[in-house]
Amino acid sequence: MPAHVVLDSPVGPLTLVATDGALSGLYMEKQRHLPPVETFGAPGDPEAEPFATAAAQLAAYFAGELTRFDIPLTLRGTPFQQRVWAALQEIPYGETTTYGELAAELGNPSASRAVGLANGRNPICIVVPCHRVIGSTGSLTGYGGGIDRKRHLLDFERKVRAGAGEVMLF
Repeated sequence: MPAHVVLDSPVGPLTLVATDGALSGLYMEKQRHLPPVETFGAPGDPEAEPFATAAAQLAAYFAGELTRFDIPLTLRGTPFQQRVWAALQEIPYGETTTYGELAAELGNPSASRAVGLANGRNPICIVVPCHRVIGSTGSLTGYGGGIDRKRHLLDFERKVRAGAGEVMLF
């Protein structure tokens, strides 16, 4: 049975959902494509796994001390979505790629729209960094958590990567 906890973060409350000991959801407040809250399960113990590890890693991320997560994940989706979400995890911290580049990397350069749809259905934001995908012109196109949050996360990562390392509050 799934369980959930809610954590505060610089981008607002984050709802973490765990299923069978792995993180299966990480959602922002008012996120587009938010599953029904009934599917999040009962309130969980923030000190239990994987919540404790996820909370510690998210805190380190927002402190500018962590650039790659290693939390056990359960990503449920179609085989194509699974491929897109796996590719998202390979985008380096502080860098971006376009939907078209990601489609080409997946072997189907004409699938940028499908990549965008799969990106938008990513159930584990931040940890699976869908915010690192931008439009072909460099524009910050759609983001389930909102464009302001996408801009915040990208600016934050770039500053940390450049050595500024300061925590930015949303």
